[in-house]
Amino acid sequence: MENVFELRNVVKIYKNDGKEFTALKDVSLTVEDGEIFGIIGMSGAGKSTLVRTLNRLEDVTSGTVSFYGRDLAELRPKDLRTVRHSISMIFQGFNLLNQRTVIQNVEQSLKIIGTPKKERRDKARKMLEIVGLSDKEDQYPSRLSGGQKQRVAIARALAADPKVLLCDEATSALDPKITGEILDLLKKINQERSLTIVIITHEMSVVEKICDRVAIIDDGSLAEIGDVREVFSNPKSKAAKKLVFPSNPFDPSDPDGKLIRIVFDGTKANVPFIANLVEKTGLKVNILSANTRSVGGIGYGQMIVELPESESDRRTVIDFFRSSGLSISEV
Repeated sequence: MENVFELRNVVKIYKNDGKEFTALKDVSLTVEDGEIFGIIGMSGAGKSTLVRTLNRLEDVTSGTVSFYGRDLAELRPKDLRTVRHSISMIFQGFNLLNQRTVIQNVEQSLKIIGTPKKERRDKARKMLEIVGLSDKEDQYPSRLSGGQKQRVAIARALAADPKVLLCDEATSALDPKITGEILDLLKKINQERSLTIVIITHEMSVVEKICDRVAIIDDGSLAEIGDVREVFSNPKSKAAKKLVFPSNPFDPSDPDGKLIRIVFDGTKANVPFIANLVEKTGLKVNILSANTRSVGGIGYGQMIVELPESESDRRTVIDFFRSSGLSISEV
């Protein structure tokens, strides 16, 4: 696949009142054509700064950001404007014009580039049809729900026929049901229009639902990057584990007890692993928490269990689960 974005050793330093703050520290990654790429991190990790380097709303202090092989820092203003027309953004706050109707909001990006009135009206109607809001074109944003506002924002972003859609915390203001609907819409648009989508979020559930790959940003650095299913099943960095592991309200029964996380996919959902463990080894584990989730459209389950006290028994349990095809990691 062709690389849409390529970041090499990107550093971003802000200077204020003689003080320096490093928001990005030697970040290198690629975003491939047609994929849904997630950038996730806790608040203040640097992910929003990172996404703003992708369309050069932020100039990097050092390193390079390339768009289809072209270094953004070397583009002339006219060429940079052309690139920006190829990169649309949607935000948490929707950024709609309240004094204009839905269809006028969608037309806005086309109006800016000088598209004739009839052409932009026809295009806007087509975009509203895509997002399921054809019946709302004459309404004003104040009459819309949060999910409908974000659909209008998506329609406006698509109107300019971008090559890339950047989503900066685009579902953070929405409830879980509406978030799911918006993510389903983005997935559909990605598949039907082969549109590259970059999603910035602090919610692992968003990444798990629709992203192909994910980069985890921690304190300005790239902590981990990889296929979403792999990162979910076997997170390696401390930052990834913090995002992936479920919050566990239970403590081990023994202060020196050892906890592990077991992950299994939908193909193994009906296998009684715990019962099999007891039957074949005679050993028991204490289940502290368990849940299921969809990762990239595939159902996964996970459990946090406390192992037996004996080190040899612990090794037997871990070996049994691994030989059963389960992913095991320490908590």
